[in-house]
Amino acid sequence: MRNPLSKTITTIEPSGIRKFFDIVSEMEDAISLGVGEPDFDTPWHIRDEGIYSLEKGRTFYTSNAGLKELKIEISKFLDRRYGLRYDANKEMLVTVGGSEAIDIAMRAMLDPGDEVLIPQPSYVSYVPCCVLANGTPVIIELKSENNFRLTAEELEAAITPKTKLLVLPFPNNPTGAVMERKDLEAIAAVIEKYDLFVLSDEIYSELTYLDNHVSIASLPGMRERTIVINGFSKSHAMTGWRLGYACGPEVIVKQMLKIHQFAIMCAPTTSQYAAVEALRNGDEDVKMMREEYNGRRRYLLKRFKEMGLSCFEPFGAFYVFPCIKEFGMTSDEFANELLRSKKVAVVPGTAFGNSGEGFIRISYAYSLDDLKLALGRVEEFITELREKQAGNA
Repeated sequence: MRNPLSKTITTIEPSGIRKFFDIVSEMEDAISLGVGEPDFDTPWHIRDEGIYSLEKGRTFYTSNAGLKELKIEISKFLDRRYGLRYDANKEMLVTVGGSEAIDIAMRAMLDPGDEVLIPQPSYVSYVPCCVLANGTPVIIELKSENNFRLTAEELEAAITPKTKLLVLPFPNNPTGAVMERKDLEAIAAVIEKYDLFVLSDEIYSELTYLDNHVSIASLPGMRERTIVINGFSKSHAMTGWRLGYACGPEVIVKQMLKIHQFAIMCAPTTSQYAAVEALRNGDEDVKMMREEYNGRRRYLLKRFKEMGLSCFEPFGAFYVFPCIKEFGMTSDEFANELLRSKKVAVVPGTAFGNSGEGFIRISYAYSLDDLKLALGRVEEFITELREKQAGNA
């Protein structure tokens, strides 16, 4: 029988995150600190608007590019928060989560052989989406001594005549690293010098703990080179609503819309009406959740310091990325043994690229009570490892 499968798809590995949580779901008394999903319910007024839209019979397709009211609110939000101005009719597309936006942006922009620079550690979808779009992923390994920020020197060293697109994944999953204005200005100079484009994944833009997030698209000369990806999953605790958006130059968004039109038709109508309410009246919800996350972030850093576990201070998203190199174990070995012996699930750093070796990702999108219980078990685990090492010395 003929092989029914594409050669391309069979070369792509499944997500390195999921296997731990398949195990955890069947393990009694296990605590998961791995899933990047807010533990808050979607705020009631947002849910209520979704329910109301159903009660009013708003169950039909919207336009392919998204509900007009929603695009207008997204435009206002981006201008208010980040100084970004987009034409809601021509430069914006509402998608099924930020993940769809990443996928169709790459498919719209890449020809076979085009190189895509992907800083790692980073979100697991970038490399597969690049491969599926017939692009060639080129990995830039970010360094812990730079707080996992991309430097202009690292970027320039990776550029070849085939380079077309840079993925800029900040605030970063899994490290929590951010890029400040001075970092982005140095990057922008290199991008202009080599005539590159940028896919700026800003899904965690509302979860920053320094000051307001800066989008590279707001810098001089960068708007016409950048596709900005964002959405509602992380900021408004709307993961299951599956709603994101992309903004950028009309020439690119028009082709993204063509792919979206044939593959998806439109984003879920109920979710779009709920998102209108989220943007009109949800600023206080976002502020409350951000403050709660920040308290958890500070708690984890304090506990790591007490344990003597090395961890740089992350200023974005809801992850910490502690270093476990002292134990002489791979990230995968450490995560498996922690799960087996203490029933705490974390994600090996290598799930996000080879440069994640020697680190683990811990999500603090969990209650403080769960974090306290889990960190107590982690402390027991590393204390036992250190005692074992001392005994073998």
